[in-house]
Amino acid sequence: MDFELHRGELLAYCYRMLGSFHEAEDVVQETMLRAWRARDRYDPARASQRTWLYRIATNACLTALEGRARRPLPSGLGAPSVDPEAPLTPSLDVPWLEPFPDARVELETRLEMRLALVAAVQVLPVRQRAVLLLREVLGFTAAEVAAQLGTTVAAVNSALQRARAAPPDVGDVGEVAEPDDPRVRAVVDRYVRAFEAADVPGLVRLLADEAILEMPPVPLWYRGSRDYGLFMDRVFRTRGTGWRVRRLRANGQPALAAYAPQPGGAHRLHTVQVLTVAGGRVTHNVVFADPRVFEAFDLPPRISPDEFHRVR
Repeated sequence: MDFELHRGELLAYCYRMLGSFHEAEDVVQETMLRAWRARDRYDPARASQRTWLYRIATNACLTALEGRARRPLPSGLGAPSVDPEAPLTPSLDVPWLEPFPDARVELETRLEMRLALVAAVQVLPVRQRAVLLLREVLGFTAAEVAAQLGTTVAAVNSALQRARAAPPDVGDVGEVAEPDDPRVRAVVDRYVRAFEAADVPGLVRLLADEAILEMPPVPLWYRGSRDYGLFMDRVFRTRGTGWRVRRLRANGQPALAAYAPQPGGAHRLHTVQVLTVAGGRVTHNVVFADPRVFEAFDLPPRISPDEFHRVR
């Protein structure tokens, strides 16, 4: 029984359930341990190995989520800020949604992991969340999901109907192109050049009119290219110019690791930024400053000028 064949898919599922890459890794490891201990009781006549593993993983996720608050993004908690100079006070008591590094899963798995979709799923009650993912994303039958959750087919169908109606509007995700799309790469390349040059007007020209900028764990967020630009002007004014950027991928989207300038010419890792590009413009930028996010992407905390040119 080669459980490892299913690890990547299970990791993606548990991440969608939990909203945390690190918690998903822990739950998948727990799933593997439970499956190994129960391997003598597995009956292939009753369920495939994949279905059996998902039952274990789902129960582990439901246990992990008991009594837990959902993981939001700042834009899911209130109205946008209208003050680009507002204090950037982190809310460390909020369990913020985390990004997922694309390198950890296969390409076909990433397509259902847009940050907006994962954030929307977090709004659902946990059992509705499980039903929606198992039925709509993973393609299990209602009977299989009923067995996985220890309930009835009628209850599964009812939960699915409620889940379909509940998530908020996430826009037309189908308009969001893949990171490998030449048009997306061109937009990201121009964004990186403008960012490294501290060219705020150049950044603004790449933004959609209603572009969103948010920065968990800071609960503030901004809507509109004007406020986005005013905030970036503040960043360069207070943090200095001469930033450096490494390209990443997260949640099936282009992402950037931004390194702030330091005395002596070195650069310190400051944020991981996950971009949404649609219609030739940046429509959304989620900027993560949590060191645990940096660990998930295996990013060095500091880079010298020579090192940067080697790894970029």
